Amino acid sequence: MNSYFVVTIQFMDGRFHGKMEGNKPEWPPSPMRVFQSMVATAARSKGGEPDGLALSALRWLEGLAAPLISAPPAFYQDNTPGYCLSVPNNAMDIVARAWSKGNYTNKGDSSPATHRTMKTVRPVHFMEDRPVSYIWDVGADLSEDAKKNTSTLQGLARGISSLGWGIDMVVANGEVLSNTHVKELAGEKWYPGYQSGDGGLRIPVVGTVDDLAARHKGFLKRLEGNVFVPPPALTKFEKVDYRRSIQPPFRATASFSILKPDASGFQPFAVTKWALTVAGMTRHATANASKQSGWAKAEINSFVLGHGESRDNKEHITVGNKRFAYLPLPSVEFRGHGKSPVIGDIRRVMLTVFDNEENNNVNWAKRALSGQTLIYENTNNTGELEEVALLSLLPSSDTVSQFYTRSHSTWISVTPVILPGFDDPSGFRKRLRSGVTADDQKRLLSELHERIDTLLRKAILHAGFSAELAKFAHIEWRKGGFCRGIDMADQYGIPGHLKKFPRYHVRIHWRDGNLQPIEIQGPICIGGGRFFGLGLFAAMD
Repeated sequence: MNSYFVVTIQFMDGRFHGKMEGNKPEWPPSPMRVFQSMVATAARSKGGEPDGLALSALRWLEGLAAPLISAPPAFYQDNTPGYCLSVPNNAMDIVARAWSKGNYTNKGDSSPATHRTMKTVRPVHFMEDRPVSYIWDVGADLSEDAKKNTSTLQGLARGISSLGWGIDMVVANGEVLSNTHVKELAGEKWYPGYQSGDGGLRIPVVGTVDDLAARHKGFLKRLEGNVFVPPPALTKFEKVDYRRSIQPPFRATASFSILKPDASGFQPFAVTKWALTVAGMTRHATANASKQSGWAKAEINSFVLGHGESRDNKEHITVGNKRFAYLPLPSVEFRGHGKSPVIGDIRRVMLTVFDNEENNNVNWAKRALSGQTLIYENTNNTGELEEVALLSLLPSSDTVSQFYTRSHSTWISVTPVILPGFDDPSGFRKRLRSGVTADDQKRLLSELHERIDTLLRKAILHAGFSAELAKFAHIEWRKGGFCRGIDMADQYGIPGHLKKFPRYHVRIHWRDGNLQPIEIQGPICIGGGRFFGLGLFAAMD
């Protein structure tokens, strides 16, 4: 049974003011904050320089994998009023210039009070008075060195007095716990995922302690010799995406613009008529690229083409989520009065995998598919092959692609969701048309509503989302779209084997177990045909 080194942080005020890059609220507080606080404790207790015992323990800790975090539910909203503080406006150079000219009137530019500004503060609020715990896995058998290190780190953890802003006062503790005791820790569990170049929480890595020491020394010597030398930036850390157990794992994506064959501009395709064809052409291009890259035939057949059966077997065998999904992306455009969003033609296509263990293949697709051509077989006429478009890799900053990949609490379908079953097996609609009493009508409509609701939640589960997300999501559905430019659900091209199943446009408001909005990262694609872009959602209210 594994042991765990656990640092527990109890906030005294039920609020946290720390921010991430871009002044975004940070929750939970990053492991890097805890690590830096322990380094500060070690330095403070030894007159500014951590001793050898503390350095050894901290270097051991920075070499461990990113910790699991257990934290109380918390909320933050941009539209909450918060409160304001009067703070210096970083303009003391103006005051100093006035003083150097002999202006000591303490009025106008010579008064520091003149150069102040109001700062709006919106902290993260805890919904429960519980501590935040950082849980490092230290293995099954602790060596003597590991025991010595954990003992030292326990003392350092108990010296932490604040985390975040100076007003975020805490009481901290460190201890070694068994797997059984870790499972009993209260709070939401946040699991480390993949390295993140943009968002994510900072974690220490090998070399972080030495980098912090170098930065501190640079800060102390920044004004030596009457010359200002900025302290070196902190670079020895990584960013890791953390997710709650309710949230789906991070899914890598590869997005491509669909250009004309001569790359002179976009090659648009109408969504209702061409979406499935674009997905099919992209799959064909991926198969060609995988052959050129030396993939095994069996791997191409299953992962690229989605076939679990052999060529001699006519009965299709599914391969689950371990395969590419080809998602044509309708453009999100802003037109008309007020520039409200409109769903337009397909000008991009995205590849992803709904199995989080296969992200390396998505990275391969980024390298292999850019420059590949989309080939259309004109089966209605001559059957000739025609190069109709060219794929070009898009950066993650592409604004349209971000509607399908960003984190958001409300998502709408831009292509219809095909239900995983019949919504009216008992013939409720036929009975409603034949004429029933008002009470019977109400009951039948309620049962029909319940049936569709159940099937949609089933589709969410099939797409790899947690049972908790499926249970607490607020779901709306109808035949018409939830945004301008979306056609009626029955007008979209559907594979022959799925035409018998009903389809709807859907809006999902994601909620957690406390019925609070929770942001879910895309791409989101549910229902039948999701590997070809049916049931695709965009982050939009």
